[in-house]
Amino acid sequence: MLLVPGAVGLWLVTGGRALAPATARVAALVAACVGGAVAVWASVTRPDVDRAWIPSLGVRWHLDIDGISAPLVVLTAVIGVLVVVHAWVEQPWLDEAKSTPDGTGRISERGSAATYLGCLLLVVTGALAVFAARDALLFFIAFEVVLVPMWVLIGRYGDPHSAAKRADASARFILYTAVGSTLMLVGILVLVTRTGTAALDELPSAAAGLDIGTQTLAAVLLTLGLAVKVPVFPLHTWLPAAHTTAPTAGSVLLAAVLLKLGTYGLVRLPIASVPDGFARIAPVLAVAGVVGIIWGGLICLVERDLKRLIAFSSVAHMGFVVLGLASGTELGLQAALIGNIAHGIVSALLFVVVGGLKHRWGSVDLDVIRPALREVAPRLGFALVLGLAAALGLPGLAVFWGEFLALVGAWSAAEHTGLLRACVVVAAVGAALAAAYALRVARIVWVGDAVPEAELASARAATPDTRGAELAVLSVLGVATVALGLVPMIVLSVTADAAAALLGGSR
Repeated sequence: MLLVPGAVGLWLVTGGRALAPATARVAALVAACVGGAVAVWASVTRPDVDRAWIPSLGVRWHLDIDGISAPLVVLTAVIGVLVVVHAWVEQPWLDEAKSTPDGTGRISERGSAATYLGCLLLVVTGALAVFAARDALLFFIAFEVVLVPMWVLIGRYGDPHSAAKRADASARFILYTAVGSTLMLVGILVLVTRTGTAALDELPSAAAGLDIGTQTLAAVLLTLGLAVKVPVFPLHTWLPAAHTTAPTAGSVLLAAVLLKLGTYGLVRLPIASVPDGFARIAPVLAVAGVVGIIWGGLICLVERDLKRLIAFSSVAHMGFVVLGLASGTELGLQAALIGNIAHGIVSALLFVVVGGLKHRWGSVDLDVIRPALREVAPRLGFALVLGLAAALGLPGLAVFWGEFLALVGAWSAAEHTGLLRACVVVAAVGAALAAAYALRVARIVWVGDAVPEAELASARAATPDTRGAELAVLSVLGVATVALGLVPMIVLSVTADAAAALLGGSR
């Protein structure tokens, strides 16, 4: 699961940079498929790997998958394959100069294809290691492995039109996440030194004997550090810049995989290990999540850049996940777990569509009048409408179950009832905002502007419909969006026992 994509990714970054792009893509695709197949197999069979790694520090190479991590492992494995396939569609290692002085439209290199594909594989490998790690220090190390290749993807392979924007976005990403990681590491060290164990399976019982002050301190440090990655308002300001600048595959990995590291970490560390301390700060986390829902929705109502709009919608959607976690209920935890998966699928779908539009149009400025997408590229338009319908929480599509169950779980919470019910009301308003901005985008892009029949041919030539590898990626994500909406037990049946055991064992 980790060996093949990790080894090939490292080789592509360090020793395979001279490879031809076609060879690098084939090698990366084989590695992603092999690693993905093993990850799915491991999610079903649940093997347990437990070896001493740093005996003097008590750190173990302990990897295991349970009902909480299994859906995230499968999601990461599938997304890993899809982003490599997408390298046949978008080639960010090339800077296409459409209007050079000599009119030749020459293509200049911005970086090697092997480095780009290797970074994709390393991000996926690090994320899989995070979801499988059962040692707190191993969890942290795997968490950090993800940051450097993503920084390279944003800084080197991001928006080709502005090196300054790439530098700013990558610097924000690494600085915010480094500060968050530092806080998380201090929280982990507080737990490990006070309990004498770094094993995630042993921490809940070992931390139960800690005084409430120590539990609260650890919960605050861990929650703040992980909230940067989720991201929770007001620690979210790095995300829109990173999404807007990153290549399409980078945006997909950010939304579908990296944000999930934060919410998964909240479940594994403060919620499971120091539940009493987390319960004391949960109301603050719930309020922050709900403010993010409203804040993100309001910005999406006026945002002009479509890619940036989808980024702010992620802040809003992750607010529902945070609300579910803060509720302290089993239903809220289940809502957060399925909401994680749903957001990963739908955001990936939307970023692939928007990335494709930006590649075709040169920009995704909503103020620019363009022909109706349904007329010039109906398949791409259908994928956009499907993603928008899912994002607004339409019943029968993936996002509905996570947001609906989060509201029900928070409403039925036994503690902080008044505050959480107020949060539910405000979050419901945020869901209405999601419908408003989704319909706004559909009206501008899908319905578009009326174009005479005589001009449709040139419009279709300027915006070719999706096909080939891009169509395959969109089809997989579209089917997953509908399947999870119609059969939510695909995830809920897997997470149910583990969620009940985690909350039962943490009380």
